[in-house]
Amino acid sequence: MKAVFVHRHGPGQFLHLAPHLAAAGWQVTLIAEKVDVQMPGVGVVRYRPEPPPRGAPAVSRPMAGPDRHVRTGTKVAETLETLRRRDGPPDIVVGHIGWGGLLFAKDVLPDTPMLGYCEYFYRADGGDMGFAPDDPVTLEERQRIRLRNVSQLVTLDAIEAGLSPTRWQRSRYPDWARRRMALCHEGIDVARCRPDPDARLSLPDGRVLKPGDPVVTYVARDLEPYRGFPQFIRAAARLAKTNRDALFVVAGGDGVSYGVPPEDGRSWRAVMMEETGLDPDRIVFLGRVDHDTLIALFQVSAAHVYLTYPFVLSWSVLEAMACGCLVIGSATPPVQEIVADGVNGYLTDFWDETLLAGRIAEALTKRSSHNAIREKARLTVRHRFALSDCLDRQTAIVNRVMGARRVQPRPELSPAL
Repeated sequence: MKAVFVHRHGPGQFLHLAPHLAAAGWQVTLIAEKVDVQMPGVGVVRYRPEPPPRGAPAVSRPMAGPDRHVRTGTKVAETLETLRRRDGPPDIVVGHIGWGGLLFAKDVLPDTPMLGYCEYFYRADGGDMGFAPDDPVTLEERQRIRLRNVSQLVTLDAIEAGLSPTRWQRSRYPDWARRRMALCHEGIDVARCRPDPDARLSLPDGRVLKPGDPVVTYVARDLEPYRGFPQFIRAAARLAKTNRDALFVVAGGDGVSYGVPPEDGRSWRAVMMEETGLDPDRIVFLGRVDHDTLIALFQVSAAHVYLTYPFVLSWSVLEAMACGCLVIGSATPPVQEIVADGVNGYLTDFWDETLLAGRIAEALTKRSSHNAIREKARLTVRHRFALSDCLDRQTAIVNRVMGARRVQPRPELSPAL
């Protein structure tokens, strides 16, 4: 069997599934603009997005996204055509639909079944847009958001089925699309992400942290408002005044993955450290770290803070729970889907820094009373997101889509499949 995966920044959500199929004897190829992880048994074909024609008139702001998606879709289609001529058509194409990669795939491979990874459907209400009280959604933003979904809608109309990682993310899509959209997370390696009483984390200054230390952790790809970084720093500054022992350890870059940078061009880290006056000796910024360091960070954590706008759920919070972290999360839909307040973690209002600081303080002063919550956090991930189970479900979905294509072009998939 031959499978082709398509992702802008590969392997992304296909980190486990692609090599899993390769290990099962499939011929697997990843088409990507960039690749940051090499996968055993998976061939890689890179494409370079088509730049705008020289001298072409500038597109309006709402059309910037669709324009970029069309140029990406064109290059991926050309790459698929080259592979088809060389190796014949694949048995299935699996791709992320958010950046235009599968926009024209059916025009190249009309008879090949296709499964789209459906990460997030943008809407002007009920999600990330307009969540911040000081960020009203203007008419221009509504237009941009509506057009941001064009490539997803066109792709969903053409392909056989979709796959979404969480119930809330799936719920963002139109009803007609959800009828052909299965629910399955990429999976968390619970054998690797686990509690370890002997874990140690060496800091850049030579200090070594271990389980039981008053370590408060925060992790995000980039330190920015979408992931509640300002709220975390404000809460940390409050707590630092009353708790002399707490050490705040942060992993994440100074770029912007979501949202916008500060108006003055500085990083959000610089802005928030200046605003709060938090003593630099009380907080350690690790930058972006490798996966082994990240797991060690979770294993020594006394309290892990995970805040997010209503947006895509980070893998990091599930890995933290698998490591037995006491998670203090925002009471926003992505987090509420996995964390029940007082059962397998704690929830706090995203904007209430005082309440967040109080929750962290309680976690540090009453550590032994939270052992049951830590255990239930790990059980949640083991029961719902274990990698082996998710890979089995994803493989079943792939086989279902390939089998259904021979019978009917539009299979309806049960969300639980």
